[in-house]
Amino acid sequence: MVIMSNNTTPQYRERLWPSLWLLGILLLLLPSVMLIVIPLNAALAVPIAIATYVIIAGTLILVSPKVEVTGDSLVAGNAHIPLSMLGDVTLLGSSSLKRVIGPEADARAYLVVRGHLHQGIKVAVTDERDPAPYWVITSRKPQELARAIENARGSAA
Repeated sequence: MVIMSNNTTPQYRERLWPSLWLLGILLLLLPSVMLIVIPLNAALAVPIAIATYVIIAGTLILVSPKVEVTGDSLVAGNAHIPLSMLGDVTLLGSSSLKRVIGPEADARAYLVVRGHLHQGIKVAVTDERDPAPYWVITSRKPQELARAIENARGSAA
């Protein structure tokens, strides 16, 4: 996380990296791929297994979404929205997050949710032209994210 005062410099930045346990579980690919490749070419089994792991783990790391608050916008994944078009920010704990993305979900909502993160925020969208009524963003530090949105909105006013 970075907190700064310039409008172009992020006041909050977080990358939703894959969890270490997921990268650890992916290690099970090594023996699986080796068992598949050994009958074809035993000498290539280990290098192909390692290459497979590196490619899959690397892809998960490279495509992990970014969450960022600048002086005038909120960026989550590939989308961004001006802070002036945001309404109330609600902190979501584990049970409230499950409700918001589960039974109470609106199909039009914009979600940046990672299964290994069990807390986040819900931000209302006040722009009538925007089809998404709200954004749900999971975060490792939802309080800091909500505070950064409120501070940036206060600075812009």
